[in-house]
Amino acid sequence: MSDEHLIERPLRPAQVWQGRFLDVRCDVARLPDGSEATREYIVHPGAVMVVPITDDGRLVMERQCRYPLQTVLLEFPAGKIDPGEPRWRCAQRELLEETGYRAREWACAALMHNAPAYSNELIEIWFARGLEPGQQQLDHGEFLDVCLVDEAELDRLAARGELTDAKSLIGLLWLQKWRAGLWELQWQSAQDLASDRSSGA
Repeated sequence: MSDEHLIERPLRPAQVWQGRFLDVRCDVARLPDGSEATREYIVHPGAVMVVPITDDGRLVMERQCRYPLQTVLLEFPAGKIDPGEPRWRCAQRELLEETGYRAREWACAALMHNAPAYSNELIEIWFARGLEPGQQQLDHGEFLDVCLVDEAELDRLAARGELTDAKSLIGLLWLQKWRAGLWELQWQSAQDLASDRSSGA
């Protein structure tokens, strides 16, 4: 089935503000019925999220303040992709920087659109296991606590509405489906992952 009858096409794109990594647009778009409307949205460089699993099955998570909400959230490690950086390398970098852990095995789970009504942000979800602890390498101005959480406790937090970060909820869903044998993950060693991605495989 064609989606052509739903497509909105840009007529007069306009950038209204450029920040350190966010790019705010206000376009005039042609709607499917031929009329025009404005569409305000944020262009984002993309991000990754990592679901790190310890050898005893617990999850490495972090608590950090999210300024727009003025509250501390529990989340899986995540971060934006640097210009020209492969997503798998960003996943490894963010895990190391934010938690101090390195992982021997990696698996790419899925892509998700975090807020498609007002941003083109795309988040790639990765799983990591065979974790080796080390020192955090936080960016300047970055403050967070690393914690280990049981899947059952994380599920209870979600059920009570206390786990509100959307990407972390999707990470939990993927974890539960994979552990139940319903969704598959293709695991690779960190070395093989780097070799395969570098060769374009």
